[in-house]
Amino acid sequence: MTREVLFSMNTAFRGTYNIYGYQYGIGEREACIVGAMRGNEYQQLYICSLLSQKLAGLEARGEIVSGKSIMIIPSLNYSGMNAGHKFWLSDDTDINREFPGNPKGTATSRIAYSLLEVIKQYHYGIQFPSFYLQGRYIPHVRMIQTGRESTNLANLFGLPYVITSDIHSFDKTTLNYNLQIAGREAFSIYSGGTERINQKDAEIAVSSVLRFLSRMGIIRYNCQGGYMPTVMQEEEMVNIKADDAGFFHQLVGTNEEVHRGQRLADIINPMDGTVKSEVIAPSDGIIFFVQEQPMIYQNVVIYKMIKKLHL
Repeated sequence: MTREVLFSMNTAFRGTYNIYGYQYGIGEREACIVGAMRGNEYQQLYICSLLSQKLAGLEARGEIVSGKSIMIIPSLNYSGMNAGHKFWLSDDTDINREFPGNPKGTATSRIAYSLLEVIKQYHYGIQFPSFYLQGRYIPHVRMIQTGRESTNLANLFGLPYVITSDIHSFDKTTLNYNLQIAGREAFSIYSGGTERINQKDAEIAVSSVLRFLSRMGIIRYNCQGGYMPTVMQEEEMVNIKADDAGFFHQLVGTNEEVHRGQRLADIINPMDGTVKSEVIAPSDGIIFFVQEQPMIYQNVVIYKMIKKLHL
């Protein structure tokens, strides 16, 4: 393993700020793996640490194919993480809303520009982002529909679902979109949560990446076959919202099959403990996402459900 400084700048109070990449193997730049972009993405950083251990072991045993290399960039915003702050400390900007970046712009814009220039040198870009809703979800690969996405390659990760989504205006400032536009294969791997470490889900994410690297002939690694993924669009999911605000009493979790009319959760009045409303499944399906906050607000998404198709 070799460590490289990918980006460096002077800061007013913290001295030199460096972003490091850790390279495994020597030769053709095959895959670049990006971890935490935000200061609260502890799970994403933890996944990178586990993956680094695995790749270091494979490298030591000569199991990275000769003439190929892999890079891991564990964190782009460790100063925010050190301060317990989600976004960039000085101006509260989000690095994953700054791509393709500007070499003469703000700090986060310069970071985005410099890192994109590095990652574009690799054939495959793999990112561990955090989900836009706070909660638990089924592990999956997510891709923006630019017309250049490859769901066939995404299937090789062996995760239960490959989710594609229409392009929104903010997507054009993300790493996934800009890598695709640059002609690279880009995959976002979602596993577990964000601010809490989930060991089981982290290991699922690591196994999925090793499975992909093995199937692409980059490493020699005996891994289980994983899933035959279901490919579906984000817009096909059913959003289930809260009718009232209050304590969220969850009765059904992720990856559970539910039936139309089934009670999924109760919204509890925090003052007297009575049930304000029941959350009912609108159709048969599988729970894809459930929020984890103890207190919820009216009209927020508390479940996302994959609607079951009756043949």
